[in-house]
Amino acid sequence: MGQMAETMHEAMLYEKLPNSRVRCNICQWRCTISPDRFGICRMYQNRDGVLYNQNYAKASSVAADPIEKKPLFHFFPTSSAFSLGGWGCNFHCQDCQNWEISCPEIDQPWRGSREVQPQVAIELAKQYHCQGIAWTYNEPSVWFEYTLDSAKLAKKNNLYTVYVTNGYLTPEALDAIGPYLDAWRVDVKGFTDTLYRKLAKVSRWRGVLEVAKRAKEKWNMHVEVVTNIVPTMNDDDQQLESIANWVRDELGELTPWHVTRFYPNRHLMHLPPTPISTIERAYNIGHNAGLRFVYAGNVPGHKTENTFCYSCGNLIVERLGYQTKVIGLEGSKCRFCGAELNFRTSGAKEAER
Repeated sequence: MGQMAETMHEAMLYEKLPNSRVRCNICQWRCTISPDRFGICRMYQNRDGVLYNQNYAKASSVAADPIEKKPLFHFFPTSSAFSLGGWGCNFHCQDCQNWEISCPEIDQPWRGSREVQPQVAIELAKQYHCQGIAWTYNEPSVWFEYTLDSAKLAKKNNLYTVYVTNGYLTPEALDAIGPYLDAWRVDVKGFTDTLYRKLAKVSRWRGVLEVAKRAKEKWNMHVEVVTNIVPTMNDDDQQLESIANWVRDELGELTPWHVTRFYPNRHLMHLPPTPISTIERAYNIGHNAGLRFVYAGNVPGHKTENTFCYSCGNLIVERLGYQTKVIGLEGSKCRFCGAELNFRTSGAKEAER
């Protein structure tokens, strides 16, 4: 245990409580943790009344990915993001694609880890000609201190920064990393208490919506929303309409909404893949709600992968899988008619000096 303690970092946001208990304030669970116990994510542990993050710089996955893989379609298109995944998650989703790293075995949680200190991450991003860094594959908030330290260094090195997240960060944690984060790619899994309880074992999910709005309005982050459409769980018109209306009203009609195809995984192997007709119905629901950019996901070659100008109808960005060709973009606007298309292609935040 001595070696593990040396690599552990004291958590940034927590309260000390009576009897050596602590309250973690990094995610919205706000776990109250007794001595020697862990939070729900299993990545934060109370040791003698001090809360420690135990997976700082322990990477499970490292890759140079197309930014479109996140998916982010209106953020530095055609660029590569140096992508890092850690271990653990504060959700327990029944359909998790990356459950091997999100739910590591308690007795061997770091099997296959690679240590990537923040400075090393920056150097690797440059070595692989990436324009930015993304924390992805698992929930980035469960190694929050690592992502914050890395994001600060990234901004000093003119790299963009991306959170691919379930959105359950607390407002105060968001405000801590907000000055250094450029994009917030957030899941909105459904729009009912029943769905979130059944799919992710989360009850108070509406904080996800509030923090996404805060990321956009307070910190000027580029926000894109993903809904993975699971047959029989969140594929009904009411939930899809509610999500589309929320995106339109709270994030704006130019916010991209990705409606992605579910494939059987983890505890939902008994369900079929989402029918293409369901994805197309969700696409139509988004458009009928007034969203300008709705994209089908996990359906390579589908026509809705492309970006068309809602004003003049011209093709702006052509996509086939992760192959991307920018055709009609000038800054954030349509090159043909000048309509604002909500693309972020430059102007990532400067580091705070």
